[in-house]
Amino acid sequence: MTRGPRSDRPLPRWLRREAARIAGGPDNAARREFLAQATAFGASASAAYALIGLPTPANAQQPGDSGAPIGGLNKATRPGQVRIQMFVHDLGDPRSFDWFQAANVTRGWLEYLVSYENDGTFRPRLLKGWQISDDAAHYTLYVRQGVTWNDGSAFTAADVARNIARWCDRTAPGNSMATRFAVLIDPDTGQAIKGAINAPDAHTVTLTLPRPDISLIASMADYPAAVVPPGFDPDTMLENPVGTGPYLPEEFVPGQRAVLVRNDAHAWWNAGNGAWMERIEFVDTGTDPASAYSAALAGEIDMTHTVEGSYIAAFDQLIGWRAHDIRTAATITIRGNQLAEVEGRRPYADIRVRRALQLAMSNDILLELGHGNRGEVAENHHVSPLHPSYAPMPAPQYNPAQARQLMSEAGMLDFEHELISLDDSWRRNTADTAAALLIDAGLRVRRTILPGPRYWEGWNTFPFSSTDWGHRPLAVQTYALAYRSGEPWNEFGWANSDFDTLLQEALATLDIDARRAIMAKLEALVREDAVTVQPYWRTLRNHTRTGLRGGGHHIGFEIRPAELRWT
Repeated sequence: MTRGPRSDRPLPRWLRREAARIAGGPDNAARREFLAQATAFGASASAAYALIGLPTPANAQQPGDSGAPIGGLNKATRPGQVRIQMFVHDLGDPRSFDWFQAANVTRGWLEYLVSYENDGTFRPRLLKGWQISDDAAHYTLYVRQGVTWNDGSAFTAADVARNIARWCDRTAPGNSMATRFAVLIDPDTGQAIKGAINAPDAHTVTLTLPRPDISLIASMADYPAAVVPPGFDPDTMLENPVGTGPYLPEEFVPGQRAVLVRNDAHAWWNAGNGAWMERIEFVDTGTDPASAYSAALAGEIDMTHTVEGSYIAAFDQLIGWRAHDIRTAATITIRGNQLAEVEGRRPYADIRVRRALQLAMSNDILLELGHGNRGEVAENHHVSPLHPSYAPMPAPQYNPAQARQLMSEAGMLDFEHELISLDDSWRRNTADTAAALLIDAGLRVRRTILPGPRYWEGWNTFPFSSTDWGHRPLAVQTYALAYRSGEPWNEFGWANSDFDTLLQEALATLDIDARRAIMAKLEALVREDAVTVQPYWRTLRNHTRTGLRGGGHHIGFEIRPAELRWT
C-alpha cells in the first residue's frame, strides 16, 4: 500500500482479492469502488487500473466532457484570461469553509496535499506519496521536495505536521476538519493527541492512530483542507497571501467578483504543467440562472460553475459553448432539526412527525419536478451507489394517508411547517415540490425562500429546511460530518449512540464486504429514525467556451485555477 517511494511490500490480500473479483467485469460501480479504495491506500492510479486490467486514462482527457465542440473562441475573450460564473462567498479560515466556492478562489495560492478525481482516484499534490499500514492505524506521508512558499521559504514536513495539528483543533470556531480528523484528537484537550503527529525528517510525516481510520487521505482532499503557511491569519490572508500555489488574489468583493493573477515571481513546483492563465475572474451572477445565461449571451463569462433547471437546455444551444456532465453523489436533504424549538416545543423531535414527512413525499416526484429527472432516485439514507460499500435498500414508501394519520397521532395535524430554502432554481423547485406533496397529504406548510447571504448564515440551524450536500468519496465521511452526534454540520440535531458506535467500526474496517455489512446497519438506522428525506442523486452539468480546457464539471464542484487553459 505504497505510493511514492519504492516499496517491496505487497498489496494487502483484501485488495488483491477485490481486484481479481472485478477484473474484466462489466460492473462500473465496482470498478469505481476499487479505484477509490486502492488509491486511498497508496496504489498509484496507473497501478490501480492495471490491477483490474484497464489502461490508465490519458492525462489530457478533460473529465466530464460530453458532446462535440461547437463554434469557436468568443472574440470578447482574450487568451491568457478566463471569466467564470460562480457564487463569490466570503472567505475566512479555510478549515471552517462550508461552501466549496470559497475554496475555489483560495486554490489559486493555497494548495492541497491530495486531490480527488472524477474517476474516483486520489492523486498526490503537495504530498509525493503515502504509505498506510495494513490495519490503517499508521500513516507515512512523503512530502514533495522542491516546493516553496511564495515568500521563498521551503515547504517541508514541518508544514504538513503543523497543518494536520491545526485541523485537529476542536476549539477553533467552525473547524469542520476536526470532524474529519477526530481519530487524532484527544477528547480531554480538544487538540491533537500528543506524539501522534511526527516529522522524523524534512520530507516525512508519520501519523500514529489510536485506532484504524480509512478516511484520512480522502479527508485531505476535501475543500476545507487547504494547506496554510506558518503564522496564517485568515483576517489578513488577502493582503498577505502566502501560499504554495501559482496565483495571487488581486480583487475580492463577496457577492460580486474575485480576481486571481498569476504570480510570475514565484517558482511554482509544478511549472510547465499548469498555471497557463494570466488572469482568472470569478463573476457572481447571483442565484438566478437567467442572470448567468444573460452574461453568457453578452460575452461576459467563458465558463459556468454549474447550471440547473430549464437553463441547461438554453446553454446547450449556445454557439461556441460545450457541455460537460458528471454523475455524482451530490444531493439535497429536506429535514426537520430535532433540537430546534418552534413556539416552545420541538416538533421534529417526535419520530411520528419525521416519519409522516417521509411518507408524504415521493422521491420520484421530487427528482422529476425538483431536478428535471437529471439524476437517480435515492433511498433517504445519504449513501450513494457511487460510494464504496453502498448497501442497496428498498425504495422508501410513499403513503400520504398514513402520513396524515401519523401527524394526527402526534397531535401536529394543525401545526404549520415552515419549509425554508435558498432562492435559486433546483433547491427552490425541490422545496416547492416537497411543500406541494405535504399539502396534498393534508398537512399545513408555509414556504420561506431566502436570499443567499441570509440562508447561508443559518443553514444548519433552521427548524425545517432543505440543504444541498456535495459529493464525497466515502460515505463514512458524510456520516461523520453530518450524522454523528454533536458535530457542527449535523443539521438534523440527531444523536444516536448505536449509529456512532457502528460508524467508528466502519471507519476502522478495510475489507469492502465487511464494511458493506456495517453500512447496511448504518443506513437502516438513518431510515428507521426518519432522520431526513434525501430524495435523489444529482447528475451535474456545466458549460465552457470551446477551446477552454480544465473546466469540465468536477464531481466535487472544484475549480482548479492552475488547470485552466485555452487551446
